[in-house]
Amino acid sequence: MNLLDNNVERLCSFYVSDWHLVTMLLPYINKEINEKANIITILENDIEENIKILTKKLNLKNEEKIFNLNWKKTNGIKYKEIENKMKKLEKDEVLNVIFINGNKSYIDLTNKNIDKFLKENKEKYKKINIKIIDCYEVGEFNINMREILDKHNKILNTSGEKEICEVFEGYA
Repeated sequence: MNLLDNNVERLCSFYVSDWHLVTMLLPYINKEINEKANIITILENDIEENIKILTKKLNLKNEEKIFNLNWKKTNGIKYKEIENKMKKLEKDEVLNVIFINGNKSYIDLTNKNIDKFLKENKEKYKKINIKIIDCYEVGEFNINMREILDKHNKILNTSGEKEICEVFEGYA
């Protein structure tokens, strides 16, 4: 996951349950929809019901657009599946946000396939703005968190996008 070109930004996020993930994502997604971002989801876990329940309770302005995003589990993360998702990137001055959730191996494999796709299609996608947000389920991994942080530019938490050093004191 070393593709940190000017047009690709990587964020990481950590969650303890599907409810925590949804609580963190909804305000961010609502804001990105307001700013006309194109949003793509690649999910290890189906969170559609959680999204519907919380969106209705929050009475968000973009409720219908949020519901229309795919919140179901992605059927496989093979290259062909990722290629089909990546072909949905918009090319006109629009930020493309890709949410990936799951355990570390799911996220790593998904990013490997995204990187492969972007490398193979470098000329076509070199000017497309992409923000990849890897949402790690913390109960599923027992690894050095620094390894994950080092692969990302920023972190997303319940208060929004932050510099990693703002969230993890002493990280440099």
